[in-house]
This record gives sequence, structure tokens and C-alpha cells, in this order.
Amino acid sequence: MALLTIVGKRPCYHFDVTITDTTLSAQAVHCQVQRAMTGEQRLLMALEMSMFARELQTARIRQEHPEWPDAEVARELLRLAFQPGPAPARLR
Repeated sequence: MALLTIVGKRPCYHFDVTITDTTLSAQAVHCQVQRAMTGEQRLLMALEMSMFARELQTARIRQEHPEWPDAEVARELLRLAFQPGPAPARLR
């Protein structure tokens, strides 16, 4: 669920996730930085975060299954991304 916080005179939307190591003043700075970004910059940041999460997941899969070839790692990454739905037939 998205929450709305007013920082200064401008709204800042964020998700209802408790972050215990962030002060309210740090959250306010975070909102100010995001508001100053263009839509393209925010989209690029989201893409980079998504790619980083995918790299972390791939590293975990490789650590758990070092014997798997790249294709099997890719299939497992897709399975996890689309779980609980099955992977497309051409990828099984």
C-alpha cells in the first residue's frame, strides 16, 4: 500500500515498509532527492535496482547449484520470477 507523506509543500509517496535504520530527516532528504529527479532518471534507477536484484538472485542460484550450466540457471531465475505460475512450455 502506498502512503503519502508531505515534505515541505510537496507530496512524497512511499510504500508501507518499516525501515528501522532510517531517521525521519533522512527519509525527508530521500524524498527531496527523488522529487528532483526526472521521470527518466527515476525509471533508470528502478531498472538498475531490478538488474541488481536479478544479479543477486543469479549468484544465489549459482551458489546453491554450482554444477548447473548457464541455461539451467536462467530457467531457475525465470521460474522464481514468475512463481507460482509455471514457466512457459518453450522454457521447460
